[in-house]
Amino acid sequence: MSTLFTRIIAGEIPGRFVWKDDDVVAFLTIEPITDGHLMVVPRREVAHWIDLEPELLGKVMNVAQKIAKVQEAVFNAKRIGVLMEGYEIPHVHVHIWPTHSPADFDVHNVDRSADPEKLDGNAERLRTALRAAGYAEFVPQP
Repeated sequence: MSTLFTRIIAGEIPGRFVWKDDDVVAFLTIEPITDGHLMVVPRREVAHWIDLEPELLGKVMNVAQKIAKVQEAVFNAKRIGVLMEGYEIPHVHVHIWPTHSPADFDVHNVDRSADPEKLDGNAERLRTALRAAGYAEFVPQP
């Protein structure tokens, strides 16, 4: 059975993608901790990050780092949070989000009713900045 992320990657469920390549995608979460919160996900379904081959894990983290540098600038963040857990969806995913204080690391403070227009705007801000940073070939059209 496909995971929710596999279905998003396949286009069966809409996603606000900011990055797509042959191995890795990144899209905004619908329940952000802060504006710009997204997930970096390998296309291949693997339940636990320790089971990823080192090359794919490296690529996931490399993409996360590239996007994080853009998030930092776009959202004027002091730091970028990073978390891998996988309890709710058994498909490796790295959460990255702009932070302004340690309070932004409380994962219980997600916005469960995020405004779709605001999410769309945040996705477009990130896509625009990623293109400007030289990653246009990986930035999909909305």
